[in-house]
Amino acid sequence: MTEPVIIETTIAAPAATVWPALRDPDLIRRWHGWHYDGLDAEIDTIFLTGGTESEDYTLSLGEDVFTLREDDGVTTVRITRAPKGNNPEWDEWYDDITEGWTTFLEQLRFGIEVHALAVRRTIMVEGRLDIDPRAAFGLPIDAEVGRTYRSTTAPSGTIDGIVRLVTPHQIAVTVDRLGPGLLILGELPVHPKRPFGGWLMVLTSYGLTEAAHDELSQRWQSWWDSHRVAVVTNA
Repeated sequence: MTEPVIIETTIAAPAATVWPALRDPDLIRRWHGWHYDGLDAEIDTIFLTGGTESEDYTLSLGEDVFTLREDDGVTTVRITRAPKGNNPEWDEWYDDITEGWTTFLEQLRFGIEVHALAVRRTIMVEGRLDIDPRAAFGLPIDAEVGRTYRSTTAPSGTIDGIVRLVTPHQIAVTVDRLGPGLLILGELPVHPKRPFGGWLMVLTSYGLTEAAHDELSQRWQSWWDSHRVAVVTNA
């Protein structure tokens, strides 16, 4: 067994504001994951059916425990993951879940701090590519958080904003013209069913019409598909 994994973010809001975002399904869907037909069922399974509340803003989701600690109006959200090896059923997905929670905590932080959990739209694409999308878009992958950036090679044209998160496997930047929106690019962990790894992108936008969002989605999906590498498996 390994040591427990800690994932943490600090949100500029009191715990009384953050806590409902972990318990109210309508608020959870404004930051958790991305939109697809099964999102509501996923939220119910993870946060409601599988969630157990304790005192002092503690939430157990299976073997992952959320704790909220407020200091002078700022809340630290910590996820403590059970050590790898504790649950063989989930061990092969352990790294995927860790990276997923890292992504979702940044979406929670951004949603609360920038948009007060307003309704969002999302685009998600993933797969193995023939290029590093961070480099393709000219993103400063080793930049300090808070640095401004400007990219002229993104699928939807020029984008700019600030760097919000940098980890060994992910980068999150704001996209000013999308509300502002949030773009997260991350490396997918190597997995028995994904032996070559891959990339995941989540693009969150605010205030777009359905038509504008559909056009945006088509542009990013088209770029992604043009760089997608087919994965050949043995029959």
